[in-house]
Amino acid sequence: MSMSHAVSGWASESPTPAQLKEFFSQIDSGRITKGRLQAFLRGETTDKGIEQRKEEWAEFYQKYFGIELDFSNIRIPKRQSGFDRLIIVARGLTLNQVYSVLAKHVPCWRYTDDLDKAVTSNDRDPKDSTYAIWVRDRQEADEENKNLSANQLKEQDCQGITLLERLFYELKYWDETKKRLDVDNLTLCTGSRDGGGRVPGVDWRSDYRKVYVNWYSLDSANDYLRSRSVVS
Repeated sequence: MSMSHAVSGWASESPTPAQLKEFFSQIDSGRITKGRLQAFLRGETTDKGIEQRKEEWAEFYQKYFGIELDFSNIRIPKRQSGFDRLIIVARGLTLNQVYSVLAKHVPCWRYTDDLDKAVTSNDRDPKDSTYAIWVRDRQEADEENKNLSANQLKEQDCQGITLLERLFYELKYWDETKKRLDVDNLTLCTGSRDGGGRVPGVDWRSDYRKVYVNWYSLDSANDYLRSRSVVS
């Protein structure tokens, strides 16, 4: 949840416990600065515009991948309420490339040495063009999707994050906060499948101090396995 969503969403009603928890977690992580907090308390909206978000992603790609992001043909999906995190996936980048860059900065483990070969199906792919998606701006995967398997979410026509998108989110979140995503839960990357039809999953394993990339069955479901919904 962004600050603007908090301001607009709470203008006429009290925040829910989940909204308060997310708000204070952003303060703890440093993603909400003192100035933004003061503006929030004054009732001011401090949302980033699309152009500012593009500039941040352009700097991000130059810093970590040494490439100049081309925005000429990119389509930014219409933003839906609650989906405040924009992720831009540059044309031509692969899972192995993104994993390698992430592993230079954050300890990682993957269940196979060649993710590009293993993950054979993705709902979205940057092979031919750069694209953008919106996800909920949360450290933990969507509580709305807990106890729902990949098969169940497919029946509900729920778009889920791909493995590539989740790894980008991890790197961007670490760049902003020096913290990890999914320290208590796990993101089921239901927008992707490996060659065996299984669903990749990503989380931070505090006991091993690593970001883990593993796989799960299409029927796997429990409280901590959660997809991240996507607006594309």
